[in-house]
Amino acid sequence: MTADNAALAPVLAQAKVNLSLHITGRRDDGYHLLDSLVAFADMGDHLTLTPGDALSIEVTGPFASGVPNDARNLVWQAAEGAGWTGHIKLAKNLPHGAGIGGGSSDAAAVLNVLSAQGIEAPEGLALSLGADVPVCVRGRATRMRGIGEDLSEVELPQLHALLVNPGVHVPTGAVFAGLTCRNNAPMPDKLPTFKGPADCAAWLSEQRNDLELPAIQTAPVVDRVLSDLRATADALMARMSGSGATCFALYPTKKAAHMAAYDLGTEQAEWWCYAATLS
Repeated sequence: MTADNAALAPVLAQAKVNLSLHITGRRDDGYHLLDSLVAFADMGDHLTLTPGDALSIEVTGPFASGVPNDARNLVWQAAEGAGWTGHIKLAKNLPHGAGIGGGSSDAAAVLNVLSAQGIEAPEGLALSLGADVPVCVRGRATRMRGIGEDLSEVELPQLHALLVNPGVHVPTGAVFAGLTCRNNAPMPDKLPTFKGPADCAAWLSEQRNDLELPAIQTAPVVDRVLSDLRATADALMARMSGSGATCFALYPTKKAAHMAAYDLGTEQAEWWCYAATLS
């Protein structure tokens, strides 16, 4: 292997968590408007890019099953849109279609790797790939508004979380179709300054995920996940992320989050449980 086609350094595609998700309207073209506080976990999928003459994808990992390895994959579309060719090895550690930005974060990771190599994607490519891709390109705590294009950085304390997915795919279209109101109140114009995890969790408890109820109606197990998370020791609050089915709870310490992961993982061995730090 020559230097020209040596593999680039592996990159982490972080899991995205919607700490809040307010649906504030819908445009004439059908796109929903939102106001969401987003944070990113210290875990996720892994990608390795190796330059070459043709584009190809190899998918491995515990959640590789069902992930396309062709032009249907956002990773492919990101690379192609940026004009790059080569082999992409994608290790899927995150459940897909789970409301934690797996595909969007993977695509964002490709764009970030290529940007670091001096290959800049055309303006607007990230948003054209999906509403979550621009915020995943940032990869840090952000307030996301509009259809995903209005991004502003926010300061959050380090948050200790337990992410849980019950292994049920919740169709995004069905969740949005189940909304009874699409013109809900946004978050306050000015977000508070948080002193620590408990302070942040208390404020988040006053916010919402407007997709939670229609997701529960589509997949009732989501309600069971939320109930079990709230029952774990030291849980500060619990909520669904994105359009589901992954839910999360926040804890005062990393140890508390890991203890909750052990306890809930023992009780629900078929669920995906992962303690993570969000920032």
